[in-house]
Amino acid sequence: MSSSKKLGLIGKNISYSFSKKYFQEKFQKLNLTEYSYSIIDLREIEEVENLFSDPEILGFNVTIPYKEKIIPFLDNLSDEAAKIGAVNCVLIENGKKTGYNTDAIGFEKTLKIHKKPHQKKALILGDGGAAKAVQYVLDKNEIEYQTISRKSIITFETLDEETVKQHPIIIQCTPVGTFPNVKDCLKFPFHALTSNHLVIDLIYNPNYTQFILNSAKYGAKTANGFYMLEQQAEKAWEIWYNKKK
Repeated sequence: MSSSKKLGLIGKNISYSFSKKYFQEKFQKLNLTEYSYSIIDLREIEEVENLFSDPEILGFNVTIPYKEKIIPFLDNLSDEAAKIGAVNCVLIENGKKTGYNTDAIGFEKTLKIHKKPHQKKALILGDGGAAKAVQYVLDKNEIEYQTISRKSIITFETLDEETVKQHPIIIQCTPVGTFPNVKDCLKFPFHALTSNHLVIDLIYNPNYTQFILNSAKYGAKTANGFYMLEQQAEKAWEIWYNKKK
């Protein structure tokens, strides 16, 4: 058995990631000196093959833009990952590569903390891997939703006040406004928001995106993606550590 146990995060342009510090602190706290966590920036998803050939790698997290593209490279998917169609956590065990989706657990916990009983309809902004995990959670919790994207029936250009008023939960799932482009913001009719609205932006860096700041101006309750991120990281650790002890 190899004494070195490698974990990491694959994505594109991800030097800003929270995961490395989070896991390094965890290894320190648990005195797990054999574990390491690296940021692995891939230009193309095909480069993941180099990772699979490393005998010391136990698994890795997956972020934008590879949550869907990683799937053909894996042997198995958990039930959630198969239903969602996106993977953010991979376990490598006896050469077998299994994809999981821990975003769903992280988002569900965030939603349950903040959601009020009257909030039964949601707008999902974006249609990438994170949005798919959000759809899965809303379906599971019987919350009606409509997706707004460049390709959907209602787009960011055509989204109107009335639609926003009818959907008291707004979930921002695009990377628009992420560090370092903190001034960027999706086109959105913010003036249609009220104190009945809950706005969740899955971005965690910066803490307060332009989208959250604009939403708060109109009295909406807001939450960022930090708690979701912590919870999905904890679930990923459970998958890697419990399988590998």
